[in-house]
Amino acid sequence: MKKIASLILGIILGILAMYFYYNNNQDMSTEQPTIKPPPGVITPEEIMTLDQAYNERYQIINDSLFKDSKTGDNRSSWYKLEDIEAYLAYAKQQAMENGNTLDGLRLYLGAYPDNSTEEPGLTTLFFVPTGYANKSEGSFFSMQGGSDDLKKSDGLNIGGTGHPPSANYPQ
Repeated sequence: MKKIASLILGIILGILAMYFYYNNNQDMSTEQPTIKPPPGVITPEEIMTLDQAYNERYQIINDSLFKDSKTGDNRSSWYKLEDIEAYLAYAKQQAMENGNTLDGLRLYLGAYPDNSTEEPGLTTLFFVPTGYANKSEGSFFSMQGGSDDLKKSDGLNIGGTGHPPSANYPQ
């Protein structure tokens, strides 16, 4: 009987010790963890430099194609965060259904077709999903090559233009 009582007491003490150990080792802070910037993040000054360096090209395009336009060509596209998040979920699902893995997005410059004699089609930016085909290579470390456009997947367009479309950074 003493052995069973000692065993039960040992189990209870072990449970209590584990309870206090796990509760004391948990981080109880309410601060958000610091998120490190991904590669390619640029400062506002670098943004300004890139934007200003584009001015000459923009002026050539605008003066030749949009010289009689009331607004000038687009210099930017704006997308709602919710639309981008929803598109990413959709693109991942579509890639998977097509036997691919989504590994990124590529931005393309495009232009809307000229549908009237009054205004030529404005420039647009659109997203195209990139990735690679899911292949069973037999090796965990085989490189499958990534970042090709997924030609059977839908892109994302219809971002908002600048105010006015020809406005520089910052808006």
